[in-house]
This record gives sequence, C-alpha cells and structure tokens, in this order.
Amino acid sequence: MAVTVKECLELQLLEVEMLLSMFPKEGEINLDEDAVSSVQRYLRNNDGALPPQLEYSIAVDVGEARVKVELQVLLPHMYPHVAPQLFARSNALHRQQQLQLNTGLASHISSLDSGELCICGAVQWVKDHSLPYLENSKISSESASKEVAVKETLHRMWIYSHHIYRQELRKKIFDCARKLNLTGFCLTGKPGVICVEGLRENCEEFWRVIRYPNWKHISCKHVENIETEGSVDNLRLFRAFEDLQFQAHGDYGLRNDYHMDLGQFLEFLKQHQSGHIFQILFGVEGKLSDK
Repeated sequence: MAVTVKECLELQLLEVEMLLSMFPKEGEINLDEDAVSSVQRYLRNNDGALPPQLEYSIAVDVGEARVKVELQVLLPHMYPHVAPQLFARSNALHRQQQLQLNTGLASHISSLDSGELCICGAVQWVKDHSLPYLENSKISSESASKEVAVKETLHRMWIYSHHIYRQELRKKIFDCARKLNLTGFCLTGKPGVICVEGLRENCEEFWRVIRYPNWKHISCKHVENIETEGSVDNLRLFRAFEDLQFQAHGDYGLRNDYHMDLGQFLEFLKQHQSGHIFQILFGVEGKLSDK
C-alpha cells in the first residue's frame, strides 16, 4: 500500500520528539519551532499546501575532548521513504577531512533500508566515526603551525538575486552570516544583493546554506581572494553584516515592483572601495546622479 505524506510527517514528528528527549540541554538541538507548528497544523487539517520541510541541527560531542560536530538535517516530505539531506561540520575539521566525513556518512545512510527512521542512527554514526578525521585535522594544523609564515586568505563573494523580500529568508541570511563570522551586507528588495567576506570555508558554507533547498533565482557573480600573512580581519571592507534598505521606486511596498535605488547603492559601494562591482553585478557602468 502506498505511503502518504501524512504518514511520513507523523513519523518525522515522532523522531523529533525522540531527539529532543535525547538532547534536552539548551543549544544541543537548533530547531525552528514554527516549522514544527506548520507540520502539526497540516496534519490536523490534512489539506492545503504542504508545510515547509523540517530543518534542524544537532550538536554532537565527540571523543574525550568533547569536540563539537554539528549535524545539519533537512527532511524531504516523504522521509523516511526518501533519504534525508545530512551534512556534518565542525570548526575543528579541515575542508578535506570534513568532505571525507560526509562521504562516509552518505554511504552509511544509503546502506539503510528505505522507510527506516535514521537520524538517531546518523547521530551515533557521527559520534563513533568523527574522531579519526578530527585527529587528522589536528595533525595538519600542528604541521602548518611549524611553518615560518602561515598565510591566510580573505574570501569575498558577491551574490545577486532577482529579489529578496521574505522575512524568513532574510532571517536565515543574517543568522548564517553571524554564525560563520562573516561581514558584508544584504540589500533587500528588487534586485537583491548579498556580499559576504571572511574565511573561504565559511563563505562557501554560507553559499551552500542559503541556496538550500530551493532558492533558484540566485547566482554568485564575482569572487575575490586576497592572501595575507597577517589576520584576514585587516582586509575586510565591512565591519559588520549590514542590512541595506535604500529608498525604493514605486508605491507598492515589499512586492515584486519594489525597486531599490541603485544610485544610492552605487554610492555605498564606492564608500567601501567596491564601485567596480556595480558593473559586474548589473552589466552597466554605474553613474551617480548630479546633486
């Protein structure tokens, strides 16, 4: 007999309850309670549009040193009959070790039977299998620290979107930038522009997170890499992650015809030594209007 979305969502909520009992301390599970409420409302009414997919993260302590490895979870509506989207990350892991850890995790999940709840098992797998990758990262870090001059690279990404309106999307952008210690800005409206700068792995993680699961009208227009033997903080153009909302053309509020004043945006870019980016983003040379 065919499995329904309703049956799958009921199982997902049961698993969330089980995880919350396993990880009762504050900060161990980061869960959007609004998303859970949306699923519960859908199950009560059993009609209308599908609720947002459940998305949460679990902080897993690994080894005697209790190193934090974060397991990020996104559940398709038909999970557990469709595989979950999982990603394990840790500040203590280098990029290569993190890639290898996630390859092993994906292989483990693919070996399980369809229809089987597997997030609890995935947490245990991360706890049992992360230590060798963490130790390899530590060895790599110790070797690098013995070099005479350790170079770091500031990574800066310029991201263009047809528009940025939704409050929940803006919240996701700002939360992610703050979590990954990125500076830059988000220009709300039409068009939408995001700039993030910081360590390369953090910028790439930001790019992965905000696109997932279904932001289609977005592209990374330009990337800058600047190498230094000092701190990358000295190379940042922005002191924080700013919320830009310039005067708009039109009287329609936050709708699809809410066009940002690109003249003000160009002036902002020039104030931050980035006037050349205007042509890269929009394909035309920016000119400030006469005052």
